[in-house]
Amino acid sequence: MEGVPTPPETSSLPKTAVTAPSGLKAVDKETTAGVLFGFGAYGLWGLLPLYFFALMPAGAVEIVANRVVWSLLFCILLVTMTRSWRALANAFRERSMFGTLALAAALIAVNWLTYTYGVTTGQAVEAALGYFINPLVSVLLGVLVLKEKLRPLQWAAVGIGFIAVGVLTWSYGKLPWIALTLAFSFGLYGFVKKRVGPKVDAVTSLSVETIVLAPIAAVAMVVLGVTGTATLASQGPGHFWLLAASGVITAVPLLFFGASARRLPMTTIGLLQYVAPVLQFIVALVVFR
Repeated sequence: MEGVPTPPETSSLPKTAVTAPSGLKAVDKETTAGVLFGFGAYGLWGLLPLYFFALMPAGAVEIVANRVVWSLLFCILLVTMTRSWRALANAFRERSMFGTLALAAALIAVNWLTYTYGVTTGQAVEAALGYFINPLVSVLLGVLVLKEKLRPLQWAAVGIGFIAVGVLTWSYGKLPWIALTLAFSFGLYGFVKKRVGPKVDAVTSLSVETIVLAPIAAVAMVVLGVTGTATLASQGPGHFWLLAASGVITAVPLLFFGASARRLPMTTIGLLQYVAPVLQFIVALVVFR
């Protein structure tokens, strides 16, 4: 009818109203990647007792020293392949970043030494208990320090976790110092990595940590060699290459963890951590019973 405006054709309407914002898609991809990296890290850590069992008769100090030295060599290879030497140099120049990563190195060294000692001295169950406590430490740090929010189902999962840990600790019959040391050292390590995550990539971060620890590890290896207690070169080529493989076996899950920590809230990281102790308990009960 003349004089009455006709409605616009449907095809002329903007279509952006029904499409997801590109930023939201990017966030979803980052979250998915973070979860996958987290599962990869904790799945590999859950199977570590089998590897440490194969390294006997090497002691805890020798295993940790080898993990540091071979991890450093692996990190140097990765830095070269990814052309990250400039980023590595910048991490050393920036004092606050270097100090934070040095703290992370100290925390992970304590964690490695304690865990390796527990597994190689027949205390794998208590070591696994430590990683049941660890998620609770991570969640509490996320809620209390980083002010992250939990959904009702997540609160329920945390509550069940507290009850389970309480029962396991009570039934253990003594103060589980190995478990507590593992829980708090790795919980704080994750917190430090979360704080520094946006500023440095996973490869650079782990490279700095291994460089910080390398002199101590090298001294330990020399002392073990001089005193005749090192097993690296005395137990055959198979044992040598198993210890040499500790570089990749150590670095890969840590790189996955660093990538996950950059993408996920601390509370989510904490809940994902239950993958490792479940696998460790299964290994401890089936293999080390």
